[in-house]
Amino acid sequence: MKLKDFYYDLPKELIAQVPLKDRDKARLMVIERGSGKISEAEDFRGVAGYIGKGDCLVVNDARVIAARLFGRKETGGKVEIFLLGTGAGTCRALIRPSKRVRTGEKIELENGVCAKALFDDPVPDKTQREANEDPGRPVVFDAPMSKVLENGHVPLPPYITRPDTVDDKEDYQTVFSRNDGATAAPTAGLHFTGSLISELIDRGVSVVYITLHTSYGSFAPVKVEDVGQHRMHSESFRMDEEAAGAINRTKKSGGRVFAVGTTSTRALETSAGEDGKVSAMEGETDLFIYPGYDFKVVDGMVTNFHLPGSTLLMLVCAFAGKDLVMKAYRKAIDSGFRFFSYGDAMIIL
Repeated sequence: MKLKDFYYDLPKELIAQVPLKDRDKARLMVIERGSGKISEAEDFRGVAGYIGKGDCLVVNDARVIAARLFGRKETGGKVEIFLLGTGAGTCRALIRPSKRVRTGEKIELENGVCAKALFDDPVPDKTQREANEDPGRPVVFDAPMSKVLENGHVPLPPYITRPDTVDDKEDYQTVFSRNDGATAAPTAGLHFTGSLISELIDRGVSVVYITLHTSYGSFAPVKVEDVGQHRMHSESFRMDEEAAGAINRTKKSGGRVFAVGTTSTRALETSAGEDGKVSAMEGETDLFIYPGYDFKVVDGMVTNFHLPGSTLLMLVCAFAGKDLVMKAYRKAIDSGFRFFSYGDAMIIL
C-alpha cells in the first residue's frame, strides 16, 4: 500500500486542544467489522455495553514523563531537549535547534542541571534517512534523572498548539498509569475513569495491565511512499505472567480480548504465538502493523482518531479494513468529532 492511501483532509478546528472536563463524556463511535455498520453511543461510558462478562480489557499502564526540557547554551541561545527515553547515564533525545549545538557543548536547564549533547555515528546517508533511522542524539546529564525531570514539561504533541499547563500533568495521564517511562500518552486510555473501570469489573470483565512505553516509535512520521518499507523504532514493553495468564484464560473460555489503544495492540501481538496464546515477556518491540497483518490475539479495540498517514491509523486500518475505517473517519469529520490525543474515541467490534 501507498502512503497516500492513508491521508484524509481534517479541518483544524476538529483537532482537540484541551481535554473534556469529564473524561468519560467523550463521544464514542462504534464500528462493527462484520456488518460494516457505523453508529454512535450516547457517550464513552457506553463502551461498557459492548464489553461483557468473560471478556478481557487490556490497558497500557505506562506513565508519561516530563520529557520536554528547556535550557540555554553558554552563548545564551535557547535549546529544547525532547527525551526519547530515560536510560541511566546517557539517553537519546531530539534537540532543537540541533545543528547549532556542538558536540560536548554545555546546556544549562531551567533548574540548573547541565546537559551535553554527543554524536555517536556519522549522519546517516539518504537511504538510511528514508528508512526512518532514529534522529536522536545521545545526551548526558550531570544529575540523576529524577533531578533532570524536576522542571520538565509535559510532552504534548505538536498539533496541540498551546503551551502545556499544570493541569496537563494529570490530564495527559491515564487513571491507571503507574510505570514511568513513556514520552507520549497511550491516549485511548485517557477516556477511562476509575468508576468506569469498576463498572466493567462488576460486569465480569477482566481488566489486565501491560506496559508499553510509548515513544518516538509510535509518532515518527512515515517517510517512504511504500508503507511496507517503513521501519518502526523500538519501544520497551512488558507482559508479566499474571497478565498473560488472564489473557490466555479469556481466549480459552471463548471470551474476547479488547485492546485499549494501538500500544496495547502492538504489545499483545508481539507477545502472541501463531496459536494466539500470549507469553510473558519483557524487551523491545518494533512490530509494524499495517493492512495485510494477521491478528493473532486481539478481538476488539478501543482507540482514538489518528493523524493522516500515521502508523497508528495504518494499524487501525489493518484491524478493521481500510475502506471501513476511512468511511468512519469521513463520518466523524462530518459529525464534528474531536480528533487526536484529547479527542473522541471509537470502539471496533
